[in-house]
Amino acid sequence: MTDSTANHASDGDVTRRDFLYIATGAFGAVGAAAVAWPFIDQMNPDASALALASVEVDISSIEEGQSIKVKWRGKPVFIRYRTEKEMEEARAVPLEDLKDPEARNANLASDATATDENRTVTGREHLIVMVGVCTHFGCIPIGEQGEFGGWFCPCHGSHYDTAGRIRIGPAPQNLAVPQFSFIDENTIRIG
Repeated sequence: MTDSTANHASDGDVTRRDFLYIATGAFGAVGAAAVAWPFIDQMNPDASALALASVEVDISSIEEGQSIKVKWRGKPVFIRYRTEKEMEEARAVPLEDLKDPEARNANLASDATATDENRTVTGREHLIVMVGVCTHFGCIPIGEQGEFGGWFCPCHGSHYDTAGRIRIGPAPQNLAVPQFSFIDENTIRIG
């Protein structure tokens, strides 16, 4: 055996070994991905959650001073037809009296202030739409309660006004206004 033959055989062994390492690693990676896929896939929302990505609500039966509660993405959403008195009281609140100065309205820029107008829709100020989850620990506030006639969370004593803004209590933020739009005069699409 000559030197060149010995080197050639040695080069072939290294190439074959490298191929086996790469093939084994690739096979292992594919196997790991196949095992991990069910765990990753289960983190996606199920069909019922995707079906609730948006919900249409008929508001024709809500009269002045009434509220309804609908379910959207597993959360309660309050829709209230406010009275003139409730709107006047909410508009009269100075921004410096609010614990949370941000509107928390998904329909507006994130830096919008928490004026009554920024918590509603222009031309439909009498209707207020909010996610009915207390921003303190996720409890469900009770409507037309508390010191400001809005919503009251009895669990820890958070008081929201008629615009859903936190006024007293441990809750750090106003009730969130979800993205919504009017499909027609009597129907709202939330989401």
